[in-house]
Amino acid sequence: MATFSLVHGAWHGGWTWDLVAHELQARGHVVHAPDLPCDNVDAGIAEYARLVPAADVVVGHSLGGLTIPRVPARVHVFVCGLVPAVPTDGAFVPGFGDARVRDEAGRSYYPDPADAARELQYPPEHAHLAARLRRQAPVGSSEPLPDVPRVYVATTRDAVIEPEWQRRAARDVLGVEPVELDAGHSPMLERPRELADLLQSGAREAGVV
Repeated sequence: MATFSLVHGAWHGGWTWDLVAHELQARGHVVHAPDLPCDNVDAGIAEYARLVPAADVVVGHSLGGLTIPRVPARVHVFVCGLVPAVPTDGAFVPGFGDARVRDEAGRSYYPDPADAARELQYPPEHAHLAARLRRQAPVGSSEPLPDVPRVYVATTRDAVIEPEWQRRAARDVLGVEPVELDAGHSPMLERPRELADLLQSGAREAGVV
């Protein structure tokens, strides 16, 4: 048995991990998936990390990749995630974000959930979940990467973060060969069982299970 802390990306909440959490719990693991205060303009990466329990495996999706280095873990897993100290120039697919706007506090959000589901590549059967998205306040970068084993899951059909950028971040910064998953930017909704398999495999390789 292992403990997993699953960290959501921008605009989301812990609910985005429900399907993966169920898969891992069915295999006997303990799973935490906290809601981060992404709509709080006074909260940043440090505040996010304080809400994430230390775990054997700490997983960060997308923007969550900036939070997980601050969370104690035996292995960190980046799922199509941003990586600290890596410039985001060229990271995002052209056109991503065209459907978003910002409010008077500088928080980004999607006025139309259908646009959010499309841009974030939700499967049709889960498109309704986009109505749960929150506003995302700007956040700063994270601290340097701690010296723990790392895994990077690159999503090969990603329309948010360029797959090639993901591969370079994995190899050049994390020093690992990316594990590729045939999915878009929301693999936790599109391929939850396969993603749970990869998370469990990464834990096994790190000697956690």
